Amino acid sequence: MLSVILPVYNEEDTIEHSAKRLEEVLNALDNEYEILFIDDGSKDKTWDNILKLSSTNKNIKGLSLSRNFGKERAIHAGLHKAVGDAVIIMDGDLQHPPEVIPKMVGLWKETGCDVVNGIKKGRGNEDFIFSFLVNGFYKIYRFATGMQLQGASDFKLLNRRVVDVYKLLNERDLFFRGLIPWLGFSQKNIEFEIAKREQGKTKWTGLSRYFLAVNAISSFSSLPLQLVTLMGIIFMFFAFFLFIQTMFVWLSGNAVAGFTTVILILLFIGSVLMISLGIIGQYLAKIYSEVKRRPIYLLKDTSGF
Repeated sequence: MLSVILPVYNEEDTIEHSAKRLEEVLNALDNEYEILFIDDGSKDKTWDNILKLSSTNKNIKGLSLSRNFGKERAIHAGLHKAVGDAVIIMDGDLQHPPEVIPKMVGLWKETGCDVVNGIKKGRGNEDFIFSFLVNGFYKIYRFATGMQLQGASDFKLLNRRVVDVYKLLNERDLFFRGLIPWLGFSQKNIEFEIAKREQGKTKWTGLSRYFLAVNAISSFSSLPLQLVTLMGIIFMFFAFFLFIQTMFVWLSGNAVAGFTTVILILLFIGSVLMISLGIIGQYLAKIYSEVKRRPIYLLKDTSGF
């Protein structure tokens, strides 16, 4: 039994096409299957289209979240409802090509591995600046956490025991792409080319990607907090040597010159302090989110179950 999870948000134009493409691929496999569309609080007719499909096709099911909780939590909701022996997570816009699914299933069956990771061969049609920023994030993430995510994606196959373990995680700020390698288990990789989006447009913005990157690093590493401490130690030594130099000039009878230098130093130290407070604030915000213990997601409606 295979379960395919597709988190979607305002994808009314792609639902029917995605379901058709997936069925063509899955029907060719010698497996029972279910397709789970997770509507992450869409404001268009996405849920209506899912209802229409699930009412006429027993293999298609849907979950409707009460609001937009984000892709990570939508995936979490899908994993809680999926019943397959293997669960495949992929993007609803099919930039993760369904034609790769038979290769993933074959590798899973042949090797007995617990996870098959879809690894991007390239960045698709992304511009140079965006690719540069993404590669920079991967390098920072590896330095901070020790985990390699270069080319990683949410396109994965998980066997049942990995899904059951993942469901035990009850942290609120999830980062699926980082949690799977953190869980361990035996993992294999398979490369794929990012397909061109056939309909609609991406819902990701530069700001949402930034928040995802900050959450990813702070969820798996306390290194930024250690850097705050390190900066404090560096500035303590700097202040000590500056104190000695100032006292030497004062005792020699010369006036302490350099008003501009003092202003620049104060501005620099002020900037470092503000950045440090921001880093500490990020971790405090995560603690605040966790201690409230609110549900990770809320369901508004289901279909096909």
